[in-house]
Amino acid sequence: MSTKHEQIIRHIDGLPVGEKISVRQIAKALNVSEGTAYRAIKDAENRGYVSTIERVGTIRIEQKKKENIEKLTYAEVVNIIDGQVLGGRAGLHKTLNKFVIGAMKLDAMMRYTGADNLLIVGNRTKAHEYALMAGAAVLITGGFDTEDHVKKLADELELPIISTSYDTFTVAAMINRAIYDQLIKKEIILVEDIFIPLEKTIAITTKEKVSDWYTKKEMSDHSRYPVIDLNNKVQGMVTGKDVIGQDPDIGIDKVMTKNPITVGRKTSVASVAHMMIWEGIEVLPVVDEHQRLEGIISRQDVLKALQMIQRQPQVGETIDDTISKQLSNSKYAGEPSFTFEVTPQMTSQLGTISYGVFSSIIAEASNRLFRLQKKGELAVESMTIYFLKPVQMDSTLEVVPRIMEAGRKFGKVDVEAFNNGEIVGKALMMCRLIDR
Repeated sequence: MSTKHEQIIRHIDGLPVGEKISVRQIAKALNVSEGTAYRAIKDAENRGYVSTIERVGTIRIEQKKKENIEKLTYAEVVNIIDGQVLGGRAGLHKTLNKFVIGAMKLDAMMRYTGADNLLIVGNRTKAHEYALMAGAAVLITGGFDTEDHVKKLADELELPIISTSYDTFTVAAMINRAIYDQLIKKEIILVEDIFIPLEKTIAITTKEKVSDWYTKKEMSDHSRYPVIDLNNKVQGMVTGKDVIGQDPDIGIDKVMTKNPITVGRKTSVASVAHMMIWEGIEVLPVVDEHQRLEGIISRQDVLKALQMIQRQPQVGETIDDTISKQLSNSKYAGEPSFTFEVTPQMTSQLGTISYGVFSSIIAEASNRLFRLQKKGELAVESMTIYFLKPVQMDSTLEVVPRIMEAGRKFGKVDVEAFNNGEIVGKALMMCRLIDR
């Protein structure tokens, strides 16, 4: 039987896109407390079912698919630029394809403005009207208003007309930044992108016996299974180690590993890799918020995903991506080394290289050295920076990592950084090696 929380989520999911909802309305419709309704609406917002807009309220929006994540809805634009909706609220859930800056004559402006666009313009009423008639929403900068007949037209066409106190340049920069952040999110591979779903997952119930494990192993040729109760909630994991030497008639619940580590659909693959390496786990159950089994994810799935991440082109770049691009292979006194140009964005407020950037350089240089020597990938376990002298922007760092130890699972790397032949930084890094 589903909980009240789940019933509310299903109710919200079934509402038409654009529908306005409130805590009181949900509480009354489903006969639940306002506290329960509030928590469920917040959860729905996190899942992307609804969007809350200041001075407008909470509206049902279309849940974004990952391939469309770089596109913003007008509701998101309102939140980004702290805007006020003057008209066309019914269209806030719609998605914009591009934005047009109206810094030209009206006829020229209209040549670039079409359906599903957002025209960013000042207090030019004719431009507002023509844009709406062309199927575009309007964002008025400078805190200006528009005429009543334009607001009425926006309501009729269900195209938002929004006002913000920011200037055009600032608004464009804010929207660009939001799209850029969305692109970075798009590239992050989550468990839900690669896990084995429930219908393809073999699980064992707490009521089954050790003999059932052997039966499932013969059928599937796998040896690790999640253990679930009658409500499909994960209670444990059972592997070959757990059942070897056990009486076939003993219950699985007597030999399983209880309280296993689990992950959710929205967990990043990088986090899962970290867990698997640190805990020595081959398979993790994927669960929902109520610990109900939704599938499994294996170490093999994770490694394939990590390899795919390295091959795919980057669209939105993080700081680590930028550092990786700027680090180039070199030689220092006959040893493998890496050079790095210190750009302004890599510096602290004092104009010298930041500790965070230096740490990333050490990790990336060490990782590359391990790859060059075909020892696989690494995950940083601990890092000690013994010292870091001020390194000015536009300087060139020569980073020399040396592998001190490299076992099957662990590694130790000593790293020195030089600038103009003088040592400016030294660190020691402990890492775990990822099996390929």
